[in-house]
Amino acid sequence: MVNKVIATPAALELIAFLKAKHGPALMFHQSGGCCDNSAANCFLPGEITMGTGDVYLGDIGGCPFYMGKAQYSYWQHTQLIIDVLEGQSDNFSLESPEGKSFHTRSRLFTPAELAELGIAAPAAPQP
Repeated sequence: MVNKVIATPAALELIAFLKAKHGPALMFHQSGGCCDNSAANCFLPGEITMGTGDVYLGDIGGCPFYMGKAQYSYWQHTQLIIDVLEGQSDNFSLESPEGKSFHTRSRLFTPAELAELGIAAPAAPQP
C-alpha cells in the first residue's frame, strides 16, 4: 500500500513526545504558506476545524494528517515526508515551544504508485 504521507523516525519521536505532553488526540494540517511558509502543523482537537475543503491524506504517528483541497490538487502527485528541524518556527504548531519544527519534504510518486492510488499522471509541460 502506498502512503500519501509518511514520517521520519525523528518526526515519530517528536509526535510521541507531544502526545505524552498534550494527550493522544493530536492532528496535523499542511499549511498553505502562512507564517513559516508551507509547513506541517500539529494541533490539539478544536484548534483547527476540518471541513469539505480539506483532504485526509493518512495518519502519521497515529495522528490524522490533512491538507487543503486546493493545495492538494498541486501536491497529489507527491508523497509528503514529514521530518523535524531544530529551531523554533514562526507557526502555531505544538512543537514550536520545544525548539523544533515539523518540516515537509516530498518526492514524486512513481507511475506504478500513481496507478495504485488511482491518480492520473501529471500532464507533460507544453513547449
